[in-house]
This record gives sequence, structure tokens and C-alpha cells, in this order.
Amino acid sequence: MSDDTYTVATDGACQGNPGPTGWAWVGEDGRWAAGSIVQGTNNIGELTALLRAITDHADVAHLRVQADSKYAIDTYSSWMDAHRRRGWKTASKQPTKNRDLLEKLIEARDARREAGLPDVELEWVRGHNGHLLNGWADERCVRAATHAAKGLAHEWSTDAGQEPVDVTTAAPSAGEDRPRRR
Repeated sequence: MSDDTYTVATDGACQGNPGPTGWAWVGEDGRWAAGSIVQGTNNIGELTALLRAITDHADVAHLRVQADSKYAIDTYSSWMDAHRRRGWKTASKQPTKNRDLLEKLIEARDARREAGLPDVELEWVRGHNGHLLNGWADERCVRAATHAAKGLAHEWSTDAGQEPVDVTTAAPSAGEDRPRRR
């Protein structure tokens, strides 16, 4: 962990798209949070993970969020403000999807600014490519989507008593309960 920047990776997963959805963030120190949404889309999972990474770290001055979703990064960095300016319409005049999440992301960003904190630094990482934090975020959100498929909407986190993950090792692949070694 660096002295001045805290890094978290985010990810979303969906079984069916639309279908049972999961979201997760995993921090560089092994802290994490994840949740299941009984019915959603992959984009809802990605945006929810980004939103929760930002709001769960509202007091972190220099927050870097790594995501494998260019959609989530582009939405946060430019599209959400453009949609709002156009009255929540896309460039093709269609209603903006996931408006509720976009409004919450704008609120989270603006709250950071009002608190005098710098904007969140967003970094794209290639998913499913050996990136340790992204691998753990993927494992957590896929696990959450599995719970959603059982009709369970729930959230888990280290702040609520769950064990941290060992981000120095690769995350377990689907169905495993122990991490594999690098």
C-alpha cells in the first residue's frame, strides 16, 4: 500500500444479462465488499461496484479505482454528466439506462469535491489476465451473483466481519474455496 494513494479493484458479474447480478470491490490491503442483486445486468453490477468503492472510501483522499469495465470508467468520467445535461437522454434521444446509479455516482463525486478531496483516479485493467486485485474482485462478484441466482439479495464485507482476502495470491477459480498459488 502506498503512503498517499489507496487502490481498489471493482468488478460486476451477471448470470444471463439480464439476470442474477453481483458486484464487488477489493482493496490493496485485502479489505473487500460484495453484494448480490436478484435481477440486474452486468452494467448494473459494474456501476454498483464503482459506486460502492467510492462511497465506502469517502474519507480516502487519494483513491484509485481499477476496473476492467470501460463502460463504468467512461460513464463516470464523461457520460453521466452529458446524460444529465441532456435531460437524462442519450445522444440518440433514448432514455438513459441506469439513471438511478448515475445520479448516485454524481452525488458521490460531488460530495468528494465539496469535502475538498481530489476526484477519484480511474484506471482500466485487462480483466481475466492475471491482475491480482481484479481477479479477487471477479471472484467476489461471481460468488455474489451465485447467491443472487438463489434469490438472495445480500451484502458482505470485511467491515461487517468477513475475513480479508490475501491479495498477494491469485483468487480461487470458480467453485474453489481456496486460493491457488501464483
